[in-house]
Amino acid sequence: MSVSPAALRRLMRELSELKKSPPEGIRVQTSEDNILDVIGIIEGPEGTPYAGGYFKVKFRFTEEFPAAPPKCTFATKIFHPNVSNSGEICVNTLKKDWKSTYGIGHILVTVKCLLIYPNPESALDEEAGKLLLEDYQAYASRAKLITSVHATPRTKPVEFLSSSISGEDPSEAGPSVPTSSSCVPTPFTQTPSPSSQSSLPIIVTSKPQSQSHPSPPSATALSIPLTPSPSSNKESLVSNKERHLSPSPLSTADANIENDKFKASAAVVDKNKMSLVSTTASHGPKAVKRAATGGGATNAEKRKKALKRL
Repeated sequence: MSVSPAALRRLMRELSELKKSPPEGIRVQTSEDNILDVIGIIEGPEGTPYAGGYFKVKFRFTEEFPAAPPKCTFATKIFHPNVSNSGEICVNTLKKDWKSTYGIGHILVTVKCLLIYPNPESALDEEAGKLLLEDYQAYASRAKLITSVHATPRTKPVEFLSSSISGEDPSEAGPSVPTSSSCVPTPFTQTPSPSSQSSLPIIVTSKPQSQSHPSPPSATALSIPLTPSPSSNKESLVSNKERHLSPSPLSTADANIENDKFKASAAVVDKNKMSLVSTTASHGPKAVKRAATGGGATNAEKRKKALKRL
């Protein structure tokens, strides 16, 4: 049965997406001869009587697709209230609830949910629906038996192998794209070894590349060696010989002020000494005697005054 070119392109696109990133527990098979020959494979959900089984659902598209739903039937025998012995599926999605936006993936997910939550009220298999309502344990045992016989292969289908899930060879994958956190520039630091020369880190800030999207400048540390070369050592020795060392290290401002005061007082004392020496040298011994006699006269006068008072 043929479909419109638009519907065919839509099916091809959806099948490609399902093969690259299929829903959990769902795979699709296609035929190279006929693109419309589509088979869905549903893995039995855990915790249900269908666990461990793989159930094939065959699709048949009509000319009305996607306005009308495709015809879907179970190709694998299953004991389920909503699946007839011929494989017909009773679900509202394939009937009155169908929308043209639905596709193959939506149908397969709906059928998988039907395996988890069967609806005995609208049963196509009356025996399974009645047994589900009256004795669930008997229903589960019967469903497990049918699953183990008809739906459990010795090995998993090829579509469920881990190597075929992604549909790509890991060795052919392209290079990984770095994230924003790994592009953040970090300053370069280098730990000097004991034998290496001492270096002084200098931080150089780079400007942002664009003004429309400013980003914080990145810092890069550079190292400039401080150890002089042999030629510079010779020049420094020559300059040290010609250089005069300062008599004393510099002191604080308070200490300098005290030193200035001490030097000023010492200069005054020296000046007084020099004046005495100069007067002694000019007048000679007579000036000394006059000073001595003058001192004696004053003492005699004091004694006379003291005697008069008595």
